[in-house]
Amino acid sequence: MASKTTTINGEERPLPAKRPGESPLVKSFGKIRGSWDEFAGFLSDVRAETRKVVTPSRKEVQATTSVVIVAVFIFGVYFFLVDRIFDFGLHQLLARLGGLQQ
Repeated sequence: MASKTTTINGEERPLPAKRPGESPLVKSFGKIRGSWDEFAGFLSDVRAETRKVVTPSRKEVQATTSVVIVAVFIFGVYFFLVDRIFDFGLHQLLARLGGLQQ
């Protein structure tokens, strides 16, 4: 039986012999099993992290809720004032340039 050869950079070299390997079906099942093992590990990690979760007390919820409500009110007032200042400035600029038709 003649061995197969290939030419690489002007030299003839024998082709490497085919190694007996896994069939494509076995490879795909191996990938599926590996994916399943990864997913099972992920679920295990999720469960471990879920056990660390602590439900806040009623007092903590009330305190953080009041902070959020006050912050929303402050930001609302701030943005209202900034909007009014820009509105006034834009109207003044357009009136001086003749862009406002009154």
